Amino acid sequence: MPARGTNYFRFRRELPRASDAAVPLQWGAMAKQMSAFEVACPDCGAILTVDPETRSIIGHKSAPRKRTFEDFEGAARALRDQEERKESIFRQSMESERNKKDIMERRFAEAVKRAKDDPSTGKPLRDFDLD
Repeated sequence: MPARGTNYFRFRRELPRASDAAVPLQWGAMAKQMSAFEVACPDCGAILTVDPETRSIIGHKSAPRKRTFEDFEGAARALRDQEERKESIFRQSMESERNKKDIMERRFAEAVKRAKDDPSTGKPLRDFDLD
């Protein structure tokens, strides 16, 4: 999607302005003969009415809102499903918190065992210990 402020309507550059000296007179007359035209916004889907003479937007019709749910039953069903998902996530987090203490104790015991087996990971020597 292009950044905000980008000119979506490239046709504006194709229509010469009536004040341009290099523009033949028929362009000005043709622009006056042209009626306002409608353009659909590619971003939001709104219908814009553009005046070709002044090159300005003279009308705007908002895009119709899309319905999230077709009926009340669908909305209620989605709400129940959302509540069930929340409960499931909560139960999973509670179970992981219960098991967290056991997991941490096992990790600590494994680290102590490795430290006893490997003598090179002892207390580091300091400079004045070597004297």
